Amino acid sequence: MKSISKLKKELDKWFSLYIRLRDSHNGLVQCFTCGCVKHYKKGMQNGHFQSRSFLATRFNEENCQPQCVGCNMFKQGEQYKFALNLDAKYGDGKAEELQILAKKIVKFTRVDYEEKISYYKDLVEKLKKEKLI
Repeated sequence: MKSISKLKKELDKWFSLYIRLRDSHNGLVQCFTCGCVKHYKKGMQNGHFQSRSFLATRFNEENCQPQCVGCNMFKQGEQYKFALNLDAKYGDGKAEELQILAKKIVKFTRVDYEEKISYYKDLVEKLKKEKLI
C-alpha cells in the first residue's frame, strides 16, 4: 500500500500533466506569466499562484496554470503578473478569492488521493487522444 506522501507525489505528477495539456495546442503551451511558448513536456511546469504548500489550492485548476521554468522557478512564480492574469482570465477578484481559499485547512484521505489520481489520469489520457498527442 502506497503512503500518503507517495500518493500526493503521484497526484502532483498527473495534475501537473493535466494543467499543461489542458492549455496546449499541437503539444505547445504558452507560459501564463511571460507568454513564451514551449512544448508541454520541455521547459514547462505547473505553476501555482498560491504556493503548493497550501493543500486547499494545491490541486485547484484555477490556481494552477502552465509556466515556463524561468517564471516558475527563477522568478518565484511571478505572483503579481500571475494575479493580474488570473483576474483577466476568470474575472476580477479571482486572485483574492484564491488567496483566501489557500488559508483554509484541508485534509485529504488516502481515498481522496486515489480518486483524484484516477480522475486526472483519465483526463490526461482523454486530452492526449483529443489533441492527438
